[in-house]
Amino acid sequence: MQMVNNPNTGDFKYLTSWRISIDPSPGDFTYRIENRGLPELVMFRYTVKRFRTGPWNGLGFSGVSGSPDPGYKLEVVFDKDLILSMHEDYNSLTIARLTLEQSGLLQRYSMNEMKDKWTAVYTIPRDTCDNYGQCGPYGVCSIDKEPICQCLTGFEPKAQQDWDWSSGCSRIRPLNCGSGDGFLEVRGVKYPDMLEYWLNTSMSLKQCHDECLRNCSCMAYANTYITNGGTGCLMWFGELIDIREFHGAGSKQIVYVRLPASELKSNNNLDETKKKKKPSKAGWLILILTITGVFISCLICWGILAIRLRLRKRAKQKNEDFELPSFKMAAIAAATNNFSTGNLIGEGGFGPVYKQGKLSAEEEIAVKRLSSSSRQGLEEFKNEVILIAKLQHRNLVRLLGCCIDGDERLLIYEYMQNRSLDYFVFDENRKKVLTWPKRFDIIMGISKGLLYLHHDSRLKVIHRDLKTSNILLDGNLNPKISDFGLARIFGGDQTTARTKRVIGTYGYMAPEYAFDGKFSVKSDIFSMGVILLEIVSGKKNRGFSHCNHNHCLLGHAWLLWKENKALELMDECLKDTYNESQVKRCIQVALLCLQKFPENRPVMSSVLFMLGHEGAVLSEPGEPGFFMEWSSSCNAENHVSISNESKKDSMTITDLEPR
Repeated sequence: MQMVNNPNTGDFKYLTSWRISIDPSPGDFTYRIENRGLPELVMFRYTVKRFRTGPWNGLGFSGVSGSPDPGYKLEVVFDKDLILSMHEDYNSLTIARLTLEQSGLLQRYSMNEMKDKWTAVYTIPRDTCDNYGQCGPYGVCSIDKEPICQCLTGFEPKAQQDWDWSSGCSRIRPLNCGSGDGFLEVRGVKYPDMLEYWLNTSMSLKQCHDECLRNCSCMAYANTYITNGGTGCLMWFGELIDIREFHGAGSKQIVYVRLPASELKSNNNLDETKKKKKPSKAGWLILILTITGVFISCLICWGILAIRLRLRKRAKQKNEDFELPSFKMAAIAAATNNFSTGNLIGEGGFGPVYKQGKLSAEEEIAVKRLSSSSRQGLEEFKNEVILIAKLQHRNLVRLLGCCIDGDERLLIYEYMQNRSLDYFVFDENRKKVLTWPKRFDIIMGISKGLLYLHHDSRLKVIHRDLKTSNILLDGNLNPKISDFGLARIFGGDQTTARTKRVIGTYGYMAPEYAFDGKFSVKSDIFSMGVILLEIVSGKKNRGFSHCNHNHCLLGHAWLLWKENKALELMDECLKDTYNESQVKRCIQVALLCLQKFPENRPVMSSVLFMLGHEGAVLSEPGEPGFFMEWSSSCNAENHVSISNESKKDSMTITDLEPR
């Protein structure tokens, strides 16, 4: 049998396990060719990876040792560096079979000379290190070492006391792209999984090094193939996972892992350190006593510090330090003509927004006033003040000050002359101002702002309410992300959180957040995908209708993509200014952001890279989340009533309770 993965003909053949030993219906496991830039063979349990061979390196698959028997020969058919089909020829005197067992084991069997018994030739997974992601991010699995999981140089276990292998490793020192990073040569390992990557098969290794060094999001690079002394460029973004030491076909493979220059220097004498003798028993005793003494001293110091901090907090309880100027209520009321409707420029879930003249600065400013009917309270107000005061980026709206006076709570912002993105993109007349070059600039600006929130700021911030009405436009139509009342800060190692109070706007919320209250950077990525489609199409996701189906905008985009009619999604007013490849790329990136499962969505650094690079290799998107038909249309009465949507594009707040 051939294994086939041919998107040109729509022909796909792969192994599937039986459900149970007496039931040949499809079971839990599949083993198939996966073409994602560099092809490899991958075993899945449902949609979860269990094993992968590593990508094709020009000679074979980088994570396996080649043919298990000299009688076998792998025959592979390529087309533009993708494997279309493969099968194994074998000696006609040998009877063999390959079986994917119901337990997930891939077994190669050979018939003995008497032809009365099957003998297992080899099994995959071969050992513990073949289990996908065995040692977690930045961990290397070495079956002949104890423990089998080790961290890459420059990294340390996340859980110091009792290492849970799946949690992997984290950097000892942070990267410092501006002051200089370098690369550590890691030899003889299976290439990390290509979850977020960039590929160019014609670049030299030196060009690859320079390109990776220029991009602060690039975590590692390597040659695509090890043939002819090494060719091509493969760059990884995000975490490096599923690495194992390997001494077969992959022994010539070298991965160059990004480290801060200081960390590279500190490891120059690593070999000398390894040569030092182990401490004697007396040495160990002295070391333990010293550490104990230091620990007790630290506890005492920590206790003193905690008492001082508590006293300082009490002293400032009446005047919390928001690190922002505080304005007087009387001055703000006078500047807004006592909050008259003539000065009202907008209204959202938080409350009304007023334009006012110059207060104490040269520039015009806007005031957001907490509405008495708003379900956002002091907690959301404090959250926005504390968060945005610490964030500075050209694509984030600038908070100039605040005011707390009795029950009144106000935020003072820089004034954005062109209101918000939805004011233009959904209006039949104003949308014409947004030519395609300007829309693409807006897309890139939003992406840079979100990248800053997720990766580049000193805080990892999840916005949780990203939508077109929260993208403000200045006088030059430059975008700025606003409204951080619902945002949350994640710790350095935190990836996911959960809430019983789901707050956001329907049409932009990711499935896992809307249904289970789980949020992460990937829930913001989903919202970004919706915004991309809305900018390209000039249509709202909520309320979208079509004469041929009852899908919302996400479903409509997916149907057009499958039919190779993606350009039909584009706003008609762009027909004279659009760039075809940019529009198609934006739609494809949007669909990648809208994948149903968070792990299938790209991180923001990859989104920005895919949008900004014509030559970037993009994965084929799958069906988006919320791909479903409503009984009538997306703006059916029973659907709208869930969110209680009004002209304010109001917040929706749902308290989840168990059934």
